[in-house]
Amino acid sequence: MGPDGDAAGGPAVAGVIARPPFLFLAALVTGVVLDRVLALPVAVPGGGGLVHRMIPGALILFGLALVTAGIRNFSLTATPVPTYQPTRALVTTGIHGWTRNPIYLGMFLCYVGIGLGTRSPWVLVLTLPLAITIRYGVIAREEAYLERRFGDAYRDYQARVRRWL
Repeated sequence: MGPDGDAAGGPAVAGVIARPPFLFLAALVTGVVLDRVLALPVAVPGGGGLVHRMIPGALILFGLALVTAGIRNFSLTATPVPTYQPTRALVTTGIHGWTRNPIYLGMFLCYVGIGLGTRSPWVLVLTLPLAITIRYGVIAREEAYLERRFGDAYRDYQARVRRWL
């Protein structure tokens, strides 16, 4: 393995299109701005009721728990979380034994929770383009990188554990 690549000759990092937290933040800010300048004639259900506050809150809390568990799992194996750093170990246990992408899943739950909690139609509408961007601009590149880096071990992991749930 050279300093600029992995064992199979590919780049030493996944080469994602942007850091995922920034993609989520960009979608959130874009949604909020669009709500102000180009309001959709659609009402997001909700209001002041306890149930309508509990659902977004539960999504956000569960999302934060998934993000925390995923980051903790990486930390326990001394593998960096940022996608611009090389992966040191293939993490397949703990929360990663249930979903290959707990951090992204958690970020999506937080994002949707915020959209529901703020009753923002645009934030919710932007969930689909955000999901497509994360899936193909981040996850697909990460998966190709991990397959090059870990070979059969990663392919076995892919066969055992779903991408999302």
